[in-house]
Amino acid sequence: MLFAVIVISLALLFDFSNGFHDAANVVATIIITRALSPKKALILASICEFIGPFLFGTAVAHMIGKNIIDTSAFDPGTLNISVLLIIAALMGAIVWNLITWFWGLPSSSSHALIGGMVGAVLVAYGPDKILWNGLLYVLGSLVLSPLLGLWVGWLFLKITFRATREATPKINYFFNRAQIPASIALALSHGANDAQKSMGLISISLVILGFSPTFYVPWWVVASCALAIALGTASGGWKIIKTMGSKIYRLRSVHAFCAQTSSAAVILGAALVGGPVSTTHVVSSSIMGVGAGQRISAVRWGVAKNIIMAWFITIPASAVMAGLSFYLMQKFLIYFLRG
Repeated sequence: MLFAVIVISLALLFDFSNGFHDAANVVATIIITRALSPKKALILASICEFIGPFLFGTAVAHMIGKNIIDTSAFDPGTLNISVLLIIAALMGAIVWNLITWFWGLPSSSSHALIGGMVGAVLVAYGPDKILWNGLLYVLGSLVLSPLLGLWVGWLFLKITFRATREATPKINYFFNRAQIPASIALALSHGANDAQKSMGLISISLVILGFSPTFYVPWWVVASCALAIALGTASGGWKIIKTMGSKIYRLRSVHAFCAQTSSAAVILGAALVGGPVSTTHVVSSSIMGVGAGQRISAVRWGVAKNIIMAWFITIPASAVMAGLSFYLMQKFLIYFLRG
């Protein structure tokens, strides 16, 4: 029972840190363009983050819980090791989220969690307990989604410019108002995709601990994870909001609307097919795509380079942290049991 409480608490803490860390993805553009005040933007996003997981199913949770770690091969005698593995994966992801938040880097909570799971499994059991086909599918989703966000952002801006080429300056008022439904769609898609990752880990832990005979996602897991990510979003991560909203590209209302709409379309589409994409990657790449659609030289590619570097190091960094966490916890547990 104690292990279950620890796992659930850490999973909810991860969801909170995810919402706190990734709030910038949802509200940065609408705040920077002053379409909504920061307080209103965060409240609206938090409500939608909570609703999202209830609307769009649990395909991502099943992908995380059933297709990365081979839990069927866990021995009953290694129960403690199996649970420590989940705890270590969450700790690695949480620590990396906090480090990148401190430095204002919009890195991926999804990458951090996947890296944490892989690092803990490798230290605990070696490569045999990793389901490589499922892991490659997840990694493929994480790699392809930013490229898709870049292309969709570029394309949507071009289409929008063509459709409004004869509009008067009053069109800016329309784009300011249009950001609100676009931001709602983005927040719904973020809640639907990102909250499910913790749902998958909690549900897999319930199977390992014997509380559930088979993998499924109970309603209380959906509700608690949705609430945790909503509360995290309400807290806001202001350092990353500044990076996302102004340091990649100088956004106007039309750019913000296009970036939000493009990101929501990619993220929601991935959630419906069980692809655990990175909201951070999709939103930041959509902003780059929108900026490049306006003028390639207008994008601050030096800032973009730092963000891309954070993308690449997140999985190995969180894997190392999770592996080290598992090693230290296992040593402590052995010492405690002997004592």
